[in-house]
Amino acid sequence: MRVKNKRIFKAFGAVLMALIVASFLWVGPQSVEAAEKERPIVVGSKIDTEGALLGNMIVVFLRAKGFKVVDRAQTGTTKVVREALISGEIDVYPEYTGNGYFFFSGKTDASIWKDFEKGWETIRDLDKKAHNLVWLRPAPANNTWAIAMRRDDAEKANIRTLEDLASYLKSGGYFKIAASEEFVSSEAALPAFEAGYGFRLSNEQIVVLSGGNTALTEKAAATRQDGVNAAMAYGTDGQLAALNLVVLEDTKHIQPVYAPAPVVRQEVLDIYPELKPLLEDLFATLDLETLQTLNGKIAVDGQDPKKVAQEYLKAKGFLN
Repeated sequence: MRVKNKRIFKAFGAVLMALIVASFLWVGPQSVEAAEKERPIVVGSKIDTEGALLGNMIVVFLRAKGFKVVDRAQTGTTKVVREALISGEIDVYPEYTGNGYFFFSGKTDASIWKDFEKGWETIRDLDKKAHNLVWLRPAPANNTWAIAMRRDDAEKANIRTLEDLASYLKSGGYFKIAASEEFVSSEAALPAFEAGYGFRLSNEQIVVLSGGNTALTEKAAATRQDGVNAAMAYGTDGQLAALNLVVLEDTKHIQPVYAPAPVVRQEVLDIYPELKPLLEDLFATLDLETLQTLNGKIAVDGQDPKKVAQEYLKAKGFLN
């Protein structure tokens, strides 16, 4: 009788274990998927005016769409924020297509990056293969590096282009620029202008300001801070006209096209594939004039970047 009872208990235990295993196998994938969907999306951005604008815009937009978001807007400089994306510290941030040439230095022809479509397609393919990063469709704007000068000084010296500036400098004309460390040292910026137009600025002609915010460099030029009469600028800066500064034309097309685009880690897109159409629809509305206007609200009017982002999203129908 005892043997029979033991057999019954063993049989019952085997059936119970089988049911438990089967239940885990049945709900397991759903549980994993549910857990993944609870994963927050970490949003970063660069520290300049447009970085603050676009980073906050992504944060506000995704939260409005029901995503859990960790806000790390204005993460740092280009190097800092890109390394954070590659390492997985952040999941998405807005980057510029033209920087692809420097991310993959020596692997591509420089001329590719001066074409809007080719530049995007090239960085899209290279970053996917190298880091499993996905470059979504960029905004129809070009936020390229530029040199801006006080309008009164430029008009007095008849300087309209960077070729004019090179001639002016060779004749001993007064020039002093406010810029970020990145602009001064990056191959993409001042060194590229110097090499392309055949001039060289001395240390006395450069004032390096902390951070990468053109609002600070342009204000320095507008107020002649420390004798400054020129500034590092970006093509989409909204404060240039208000500060009475003029961008010197890059007649030799030294600079690549810097179209802003959301860059997302593939594993995050695997969990949230809906991010792609949402962010691409948003960035499709951000043309050059729109970005200049929005950047101007932050840099000139002193409005909070998150507030500017919210008002724009609401006006365009992205927020309920």
